[in-house]
Amino acid sequence: MARMRKKADLPQKDCVVCGRPFTWRKKWERCWDDVRYCSDACRKRKGSPASAPRLS
Repeated sequence: MARMRKKADLPQKDCVVCGRPFTWRKKWERCWDDVRYCSDACRKRKGSPASAPRLS
């Protein structure tokens, strides 16, 4: 059985929309190179700049 890794040892990327760092997840194991957004909310806002005001 594989040893557990500490969260600090996992690969990390910055979200292209909000700029926050996020770490590798098991569900991204096969597509980690393609992951660009930290969340679904950032993926939906991908066309707008991070500093733009949100419309209600």
